[in-house]
Amino acid sequence: MQTLTAVRGLACPAEPTEGVRYVARQPILDQRGRLYGYELLFRMGPETAFRGDGDHATRSMIDNAVLFGLEKLTSSLPAFVNCTMESLTRQLVQILPPSITVLEVLEDLEPTPALIDSCRELKSKGFRIALDDFVWKPELEPLVKLADYIKVDFIKSDAAERMQLLQHLHGAPICLIAEKVETQEDFKRACKEGFTLFQGYYFCRPELIKNRKIPANYLSHLQLLKMMRQETLNLAQLGELVKREPSLTHRLLRVVNSPIYALRQEVNSIELALVVVGEETFRRIATVAIASELNSGHTAEILRVAFVRARFCELAARHCKLAPSEQFLLGLVSMFPAMLRISMADLAPSLPLREEIRLALTGTANRERSLLSWLECHERGDWSGCDEIFQCNCYDPEQILKCYVDAVVWAEAALNSASLSV
Repeated sequence: MQTLTAVRGLACPAEPTEGVRYVARQPILDQRGRLYGYELLFRMGPETAFRGDGDHATRSMIDNAVLFGLEKLTSSLPAFVNCTMESLTRQLVQILPPSITVLEVLEDLEPTPALIDSCRELKSKGFRIALDDFVWKPELEPLVKLADYIKVDFIKSDAAERMQLLQHLHGAPICLIAEKVETQEDFKRACKEGFTLFQGYYFCRPELIKNRKIPANYLSHLQLLKMMRQETLNLAQLGELVKREPSLTHRLLRVVNSPIYALRQEVNSIELALVVVGEETFRRIATVAIASELNSGHTAEILRVAFVRARFCELAARHCKLAPSEQFLLGLVSMFPAMLRISMADLAPSLPLREEIRLALTGTANRERSLLSWLECHERGDWSGCDEIFQCNCYDPEQILKCYVDAVVWAEAALNSASLSV
């Protein structure tokens, strides 16, 4: 993912982010690229750094977790939640569901007897314990004995330090998580060193194939996507385009006939699918099928990110005087380099999109890119970047954040649909 600047707009007279609750999630994957869980990043208000007391920080974290719902944000997979000293020693985290909550003990917390006793008690109640940004120290051994996970920062540590850590942990029943794994080279090194879970955006940055052109059938998929975002579908023309792609037709009919739509009759033709499910449902089904086809052979997390981005940009566009259908494509296509292993610079000229959208995809900070830029900052937990985009474009933070949560729920349903077609 590229580092992007905020898009400048009209200056807003009032601070738009006062009291806004942020929640972002960062995926944790296994060695086969399957989703294991999420680290959830919470933040209250517009300040870049916390300026209140510890009790307030703790309560904000707990309140955010309850407000947004861990199950909704992680689809009931493990939720790794950063914990302050107060949240652990005062047992405030007990309000969270222990079956899916992993309590991350931050690296700057002193291993006091009170902290160790609290972690032991919380673990007896079903919570799991993770040690964040771990560096071996003898005084941490009591916490190591309680830990289910140890997270190691791949940027801050070197190979020698990690080897020493592994020697200390030899034989311990602890799952090792490599954090900030940003490239395929990092991923391969982490696997070789013995890590089994991985956090970072390496899966969005596959090794690109130089001088590769978009396969002809993928170009027709892009034409289909563009056609389906139009207000009125030309059903005859659309049906002909779909029928030219046997694998896409197969995926589409599998999804249409899945239990999700509970149709009373089996649909065995594109024309009948269009008639039976209607235009709006057909758009959704076909988009899922096309994106799944483009992502064939890659981790499902790429598709999940693409669906969240597409749906978020579409929903938020309605509040920001942007074209929803165009924003949907912008969000979806932003993940095409990871799907097709082609750089965006090589991909963009071939896309059947408006010039402003092509420029936005290649990193130009225009208005069309503002929502995607905000979401990319949000994915990284770059709260100051989120604030700047809100302020420069006069967007309503509460509306935008609601669109994000709605997009997460929609993307999960879409991904479940996609899994039925493979």
